[in-house]
Amino acid sequence: MKYQTRKKAILLLADGTIFHGKAVGNKEGTAFGEACFNTGMTGYQEIFTDPSYFGQIMVTTNAHIGNYGANNEEIESDSVKISGLVCKNFSYNYSRPNADLSLQEFLDKNKLLAISDVDTRALVGYIRDNGAMNAVISTDVDNVEELKKKLTEVPSMEGLELSSKVSTKEPYYYGDKDAEYKVSALDIGIKKNILRNLAKRNAYIKVFPYNATFEEMSAWNPDGYFISNGPGDPDPLHEAIASAKEMIQSNKPLFGICLGHQVLALANGVSTYKMHNGHRGINHPVMNLVTGKGEITSQNHGFAINREETEANPDLEITHLHLNDNTVAGIKMKGKNVFSVQYHPEASPGPHDADYLFDQFFEMIQTTAN
Repeated sequence: MKYQTRKKAILLLADGTIFHGKAVGNKEGTAFGEACFNTGMTGYQEIFTDPSYFGQIMVTTNAHIGNYGANNEEIESDSVKISGLVCKNFSYNYSRPNADLSLQEFLDKNKLLAISDVDTRALVGYIRDNGAMNAVISTDVDNVEELKKKLTEVPSMEGLELSSKVSTKEPYYYGDKDAEYKVSALDIGIKKNILRNLAKRNAYIKVFPYNATFEEMSAWNPDGYFISNGPGDPDPLHEAIASAKEMIQSNKPLFGICLGHQVLALANGVSTYKMHNGHRGINHPVMNLVTGKGEITSQNHGFAINREETEANPDLEITHLHLNDNTVAGIKMKGKNVFSVQYHPEASPGPHDADYLFDQFFEMIQTTAN
């Protein structure tokens, strides 16, 4: 790919700030979404296919993207979920032997607009200071005023319900039907690796749509319940919150991850709020207040639960804190087998620090099943 033949492109932020770049693969187009950044040095394919990123323009802080290509197995959903990609250096060639295709081929296959040669250090610094905001990336560099006008029509992530955009439309099963345990999972944007982690612990999972009722989920007579990760604001998820309340009352083990964590908090009367720019990366430090040990975690969220309200709630206990800003990273209900975390144990960066949470869930299931 010759640098001089590539089309000019821009990233235009909602406040009017413009960053210049080039279109990846000479692809033309325009894409809208909330601009946010991920600090992970690897795992870009998993990021692009994570339903939690639906509606977001992803800025990667790692200087090189695409150098190990793409593998058909390394996906978290059936399609790319981000709205667009912004990076510094895009690698058209790759060197990994087990890659199935180049990242450019992967993005072209999924019809995703990407721009590179952007000063991502300056861009990330700007987002850190000014917060995540809506943006547009486009090769239509001569019509900035028209792009600004269209950008004002893009809804804010705050108050936006997106689980219905990524959830399954019909229930489906995952795993071995002869497994020892059954888990009913509420899909509000579930990742495939969550299902893999549940299944490898001898569970057969029935996955339900985002608006499934507790009656529908309990009719399968599961041994435990799970509420998944997902995109958008948790506050509009009224059906999921109502189902969570009944799951809690059922006294069966219940585990929530990320958006599921926020839904569990809302079911307990704890409010949520949009963060300045969220946590997105694979090296976020968390303190486990139960064990006193630190954990390195993978995180991806733009909303958090209110710490003061959590501490004041007599039914809740904070189990994990994010060490960078002391936001709540985990809770459990007193006297119940109900817990949740704000990070992604299925991603398990480094030495699989957070993998034990799945084991903890099944220990609860074993205890209550016997």
